[in-house]
Amino acid sequence: MTARYDGLAEWYDDLIVPNLADVTELLGPGDGTCLDLGCGTGRYLDAIRSTGRTVVGLDRSRDQLRLARRRDLAPLLQGDGTGLPFASGVFGTVTMLWVSTDIGDFPGLLVEAARVLRPGGLLLFYGVHPCFNGPHIENREDGALIIHPTYHLKGWHQRGSWWRQGGIRERVGMSQVPLPDLINAFIDAGLAIERVYEPGEQPIPSILAIRASAH
Repeated sequence: MTARYDGLAEWYDDLIVPNLADVTELLGPGDGTCLDLGCGTGRYLDAIRSTGRTVVGLDRSRDQLRLARRRDLAPLLQGDGTGLPFASGVFGTVTMLWVSTDIGDFPGLLVEAARVLRPGGLLLFYGVHPCFNGPHIENREDGALIIHPTYHLKGWHQRGSWWRQGGIRERVGMSQVPLPDLINAFIDAGLAIERVYEPGEQPIPSILAIRASAH
């Protein structure tokens, strides 16, 4: 089955502006091996490495990995995040950056991420704020948001009339994980949530970040 970003890698790579400073600050200094789960085109690999960690990337899209290999010499693997090709407890850190809206089984992704973490290992989630950013949100020109009554609709959404033509939602699609489901997925995976953040200076936050540790 074709991965969602195959054929769109260059377009997506030009579109995104990575929040490198946020991610390095939230990670903090570390060592050992870090799995960047859903590494995409590799925009965050060097930032993760700058914290002292050795980074390994995994993504389902061969097209995105093609660009990541041009950008970085880190080990990069093509695979399914809900069935990771690693033994249990082999990573000191796992990063999950901008992945929650791209996968239909977010709880399954977290279960696998927790499995490959060593006890006491760190998991950093950084991505779409499910309350104020997602397929149910319509952005107004004055900066306000309209929240459509599809917030609680879990999983993949049909195209909304308010989606921007040619934008990432329309081209790739978008999955919704309501906030309670997102938090409970950490708990159900056996992860201990340490801190929750809403990075950025916007009056209405568009990003949610969570630091959690493995038991």
